[in-house]
Amino acid sequence: MTAHPGDTGLLAPGWSDSAAACATGDDAFLRALLDAEAALTRAQATAGLAPAEAATAVTEAAEAGAFDVASLAERARTGGNPVIPLVADLTKAVGDPHGPYVHRGATSQDIMDTAMMLVAARTLDPVLADLGRTEQALARLAAEYRDTAMPGRTLTQHAVPTTFGLKAAGWRSLVLDARDRVRAVRESLPTQLGGAAGTLAAFGAYGASDPAGLPEIYARELGLRAPDLPWHTLRTPIGDLAGCLAFAAGALGKVAVDVLTLSRTEIAEVAEGSGGGSSAMPHKSNPVRSTLIASAARRAPQLAATLYGSMAAEDERPAGAWHAEWEPLRDLLRLVGGAARDAAELAGGLRVRPEAMRAHLDLTHGLIVSERLSAELAPVLGRARAKELLTRLASAGQPLAQAPELADVDLDPTHYTGSAGALTDRALERR
Repeated sequence: MTAHPGDTGLLAPGWSDSAAACATGDDAFLRALLDAEAALTRAQATAGLAPAEAATAVTEAAEAGAFDVASLAERARTGGNPVIPLVADLTKAVGDPHGPYVHRGATSQDIMDTAMMLVAARTLDPVLADLGRTEQALARLAAEYRDTAMPGRTLTQHAVPTTFGLKAAGWRSLVLDARDRVRAVRESLPTQLGGAAGTLAAFGAYGASDPAGLPEIYARELGLRAPDLPWHTLRTPIGDLAGCLAFAAGALGKVAVDVLTLSRTEIAEVAEGSGGGSSAMPHKSNPVRSTLIASAARRAPQLAATLYGSMAAEDERPAGAWHAEWEPLRDLLRLVGGAARDAAELAGGLRVRPEAMRAHLDLTHGLIVSERLSAELAPVLGRARAKELLTRLASAGQPLAQAPELADVDLDPTHYTGSAGALTDRALERR
């Protein structure tokens, strides 16, 4: 299955040619809509509301290739959603005598919401796999460079030494946080089934002795969770998706912006395994994966905000709030799907340059351990005098090793990484 020809991702290299592109394209949505319709008829057959032959007929007719996506999109303008023309086409495709069992008792939002959850599930599964690949690669980096000292930077300036192992362990911790949130939402994705106003009344009218039990059967058909209530205007599932996707984009974005900083020409402490070229400058090897991930992280919060804004959905069916969710949710799924793909490739191919890290530790001629010197000199010189001495030496640009007061003090920055190793070990215990 590929994205619809009118939606190829030409301006979206972050998600084009990804599993998310296939899972969220127009053809994929059509497949999900048809799956939702076919499952509904099967569920009603299981509940005794439709003959088994009808379930078979609808399922066999619900082949995405038999329907014209462009025509459905054009005709969706009449009723405001693509389900209405699709039901007409599917009913015609099923024909007599089983056509009347298509969509029976449901409303358009039942099918549209269920299809959205199917698309989300089919997108989040590869996202979770890519997050798993990313955290495994970061775990290897954290273990390998557990004790590799590098400058810690705060407000863009050298602060005190840290280790690359601890930095990689921190990245991994964020990725695991994202994985846990995405996994929890993936496991909670519900079907939607409530009928015209969320009361399941039509199913009772068609003879169901227990209409409230039908959503459970429907959910089993689709491999999703049965909701406690119809959620036409109770948009918790959408809010949960917005939150976990925006968080995942931000977590991966943190990794990306760190790599972008550390791979600058004048820093060059890390490099992407294979960078991208330039149309004008042959010498360049751009950190493209990090760039695309950072782009996704910057777009995701605004898309999530639209979804959160749509939670204020009036009555038993909203006008506009429900419709406003479709495109931003698809965009979020695509962005995170592409970012997770790129993050796995980034982490797996990242090149670390300990020699550059070591050289940068020495740039300030010992000042990077001034915090340690302040603590060690305070008992000897007094706190105020110790601070005055170090401030004067820093202002003069004098190498600390040349100061008589520091002749017997250990100025090696690799000896001042605190508990970085132990913290890295602790972080790597998390699975």
